[in-house]
Amino acid sequence: MSMVLHPAPRFVTGAGMMEALATSVGVNLVHAQEEHGEILLTVHRDAVEDVLRLLRDEHEFQQLMEIAGVDFPGRAERFEVVYMLLSVTRNTRVMVKVMTDENHPVPTATRLWPNAGWLEREVFDMYGVLFDGNTDLRRILTDYGFEGHPFRKDFPLTGYSEMRYSEEDKRVIYEPVKLSQEFRSFEFASPWEGADYVLPGDEKAGGPPPVNEVKVTEKRAETGAGDPANVKAAEHVARGSDSSTVAGQGQGEPVPEETGTKAPGAPEPTEDRPDRAPRDEDDAADTPGATDIATESEGKD
Repeated sequence: MSMVLHPAPRFVTGAGMMEALATSVGVNLVHAQEEHGEILLTVHRDAVEDVLRLLRDEHEFQQLMEIAGVDFPGRAERFEVVYMLLSVTRNTRVMVKVMTDENHPVPTATRLWPNAGWLEREVFDMYGVLFDGNTDLRRILTDYGFEGHPFRKDFPLTGYSEMRYSEEDKRVIYEPVKLSQEFRSFEFASPWEGADYVLPGDEKAGGPPPVNEVKVTEKRAETGAGDPANVKAAEHVARGSDSSTVAGQGQGEPVPEETGTKAPGAPEPTEDRPDRAPRDEDDAADTPGATDIATESEGKD
């Protein structure tokens, strides 16, 4: 059995790696920190291409995995562009972050990684961040005539326009968003959490039930016992049959019993009707045709 040893370590972050990267970046570094097992380097916007090339060539972060955008409307430079790099040989990751706004472009990374073109187009489409040097900076997720950038925090959730196909014009047209009703504040409190309004179907309930009131039976009438219950229990009930029951406990279907009391509306018993006279065999009528046919068939057999 042969054993193959992989040259790459299992996982490398370790103490000192962040300091080494920060020292290598030098004056272009704004801030360095380690969070969730990953190193985060915040660098100056104009130097981001040089920093990314340094990490790729000298620190073995070969792959650009993602470019993401973040919007903080309250900041002067409201946008953050985050580059996520992977080192295959070190089996570790590093994030590089820059800050910008709507008017100051970020140097492109397409000269370092070809896949950065699509990633930068997505950040431009969703946030409106410009990338200097990207020769194909077009929208990639929204339509060509789309206005605005959907991932900005000040962009309405319903958008500004809606798209539909017009049978009359035989083309796709854009129209301003028209809501069917004004925005209302609905309360979806569940019944078991205690709603402060009458739920549908509870109009006859007379208010919320006293769930905190302890139910007691201090009076005899509250238990259901008394003279009415005794009278009902004294009524004659047919006994149950012993068949098809567990251990013959007599809880099957009721067995009819002769009580001597005629049920109201019951028909007269058939036993009181006179019986018919017995039928004489000589009076039975015969059909000659049927007899002849039966005789012929027996002769053929």
